[in-house]
Amino acid sequence: MTRDTAIQLATQRYESGAFLEDLQRRVGLRTDSQEADSGARLFAYLEEELTPTLEEWGFECRIVENPVAGAGPFLIAHRHEAADLPTVLGYGHGDVVRGYDAQWSEGRSPWRVTVEGERWYGRGTADNKGQHSINLAALKAVLDAREGKLGFNLKLLFETGEEVGSPGLHAVCLKLRDELAADVLIASDGPRLAANRPTLFLGSRGVINFRLDVKLRDGAHHSGNWGGLLRNPAVVLANAIASMVDENGKIVIEGLRPPPVPESVRRALEGIVVGGNPGEPEVDADYGEPGLTPAERVFGWNNIEVLAFRAGNPEKPVNAIPPHAFAHMQIRFVVGTNWRELARIVRDHLDAHGFTMVDIEVERGMPATRVDPDNAWVQWSIRSLTQTTGSAPVLLPNLGGTLPNDVFADVLGMPTIWVPHSYPGCSQHAPDEHMLAPVVREGLRIMAGLYWDLGARDGNVAPRSNGEARHEH
Repeated sequence: MTRDTAIQLATQRYESGAFLEDLQRRVGLRTDSQEADSGARLFAYLEEELTPTLEEWGFECRIVENPVAGAGPFLIAHRHEAADLPTVLGYGHGDVVRGYDAQWSEGRSPWRVTVEGERWYGRGTADNKGQHSINLAALKAVLDAREGKLGFNLKLLFETGEEVGSPGLHAVCLKLRDELAADVLIASDGPRLAANRPTLFLGSRGVINFRLDVKLRDGAHHSGNWGGLLRNPAVVLANAIASMVDENGKIVIEGLRPPPVPESVRRALEGIVVGGNPGEPEVDADYGEPGLTPAERVFGWNNIEVLAFRAGNPEKPVNAIPPHAFAHMQIRFVVGTNWRELARIVRDHLDAHGFTMVDIEVERGMPATRVDPDNAWVQWSIRSLTQTTGSAPVLLPNLGGTLPNDVFADVLGMPTIWVPHSYPGCSQHAPDEHMLAPVVREGLRIMAGLYWDLGARDGNVAPRSNGEARHEH
């Protein structure tokens, strides 16, 4: 049996309809973790859907209770072949966001895969059931091609709370750090750069959500009688925000600007075009950090966003100066940013600019991670995808969005390779979420080749993590 055999077996899984049948069954399980009554359904997805399949393939499986009360459980599966073989950790999440059933287009349901041309509609098709189903099908193809062997050791971790912030994931991985130890994480989530561009990303930007409040008095006052006499909290807040980020999106607070883009990151992003695909908004060429390409701005730099701003009653405004204004803010950031000190940095900045009446509250945060693009595992993965597809994949040092990748990079201490099987227009988290059939087919082939190469003893031999398998955080 050969590498081509494994890839062909994975392709047959798609062409025969067997993959679609598996996906249909999994999408039909309502694992919407945002609903309070989802506990039994989340457990059933792990216990009744994934565990029997994995045990049939030679994995030892167990369900791990979440240490956070009321949060969904975890599934840990092991398949050990030999101590001298590379060990890989895989990850996926079985939960999805709410279905919003009534908002789907006529004839579609979030809990059924509806095939319309190249689009496969259903909740979880893009995030994350479709993606981890591709990886599982590719694993089975390699097992069959190698007559029951993978040629490497594999550990799998499935959670059921990613869509509510992955409660308990850090604690479980910290407690089971030795059990989950591996040479590398290889997993799938998030989008490709574009539907027709196979992509690797090596981490994710971090995120902090914070709130700014200006409360100047208890009640509103007539704008004719008091206008020009009373300070308007919305004006104060608008100017405070403008002191943090200018009209062109450049971050003005020095403490929230990252270090210069590393040369290895610049090389990886060279020539990458962001946007321009059907249904995507046009990129504002003059917005963001001056001197950076659009790719560097979204994958190699920080941005501050105003998510919501409120004063008075926007739906039914009255002629009165409001007493209170607030804004929900967010910063997406790359490694090297002093994000844990955000509250102090913003407080010092606002005070220095005369905005002492603006209060700040940090709501939540998640670290940034990024593997060096020159890392041996990264270069090995590029060679594997290139061999399968005939051209080099897009390499993103980190995703523009945020994943709980710090658990794998920092807590478990391993390089992280993400191979996404979705695309930017997939309507993830929205009505009419879908995946694309051509991406499914190509994803099955890519992952079969990648898993085959992990067990190869000649050709593209997988590295072992030693001193060179470093990551940034």
